[in-house]
Amino acid sequence: MFFSKLKENLQKTKENINIKISNIFANKKDIDEIIDEIEETLILSDVGTKTSCEICNNVRIKLKNQVDKSENAIKFLLKEEMENILNSSINENDDIENYNQKQVILIVGVNGVGKTTSIAKLTNLLKNNRKKVLLVAADTFRAGAVEQLDVWAKKINVDICIGDENQEPASVIYDAIKKFKNSDYDTLICDTAGRLHNKKNLMDELQKMNRVIDKNLQDVNKKVIMVLDATTGQNGVLQAKSFFEKTNVSGIILTKLDSTAKGGVVFSIVNELNIPILYIGTGERIEDIEKFNSKDFVESII
Repeated sequence: MFFSKLKENLQKTKENINIKISNIFANKKDIDEIIDEIEETLILSDVGTKTSCEICNNVRIKLKNQVDKSENAIKFLLKEEMENILNSSINENDDIENYNQKQVILIVGVNGVGKTTSIAKLTNLLKNNRKKVLLVAADTFRAGAVEQLDVWAKKINVDICIGDENQEPASVIYDAIKKFKNSDYDTLICDTAGRLHNKKNLMDELQKMNRVIDKNLQDVNKKVIMVLDATTGQNGVLQAKSFFEKTNVSGIILTKLDSTAKGGVVFSIVNELNIPILYIGTGERIEDIEKFNSKDFVESII
């Protein structure tokens, strides 16, 4: 069911990549021209210049060592290279749902990407996997953010820590850590601000929260997960770089693939930053989130 939903969501990206590639072969060009035009197609589909060049160079090298240079053979090599990129950053600790020890997850990302909804979806996944989750409403600067997360906590029936109005986010997390340590919770999930009055303040605040977690939960596995809006394309890569530099992002939840032709950005993020895509949001319902599968993803666009 998920693969079918993913194919539907990635239809625009497929039209951008697969249909254009088929048209390239239809015009009967030599191999070098075909690979050049495939590279251009990937770049225009938000795969990124550096990553598109690497993919196509590897395809060229492999083609030299084989007799079959048909459209199917080239597409097979293309898929293989794209899967290799997506698999390169996978870590055995990325299986959040089945992690059998305590863990803390700091959720980061700019406003408007679907951060709070993604937290609710992830919390629901964990709860369905018999994990006891504590949420922390540490986005104390955005009007309605705390209330929004509180509504989700009640719907899913999980506990939530809420600070006082305008309380410093790191302080709210500190209070939540005390509750987390003294109870039988499996996972602590921290919401964070996506925008303060300037970018430096946002990053300073995130670094402060990171320090509070590192100091007080030294023996607990920590993940920093960035929620990224697929519609931003290559701007998403810049966002990811910015957050990665300050918070060492360890995974990404990709949202809004259902309304974009920019699914190619996934390859740039993984290849340039070595950050794995952990989950994809596939719709608006709380159940509309799935683990990222590189083979399914590539099959959905080529």
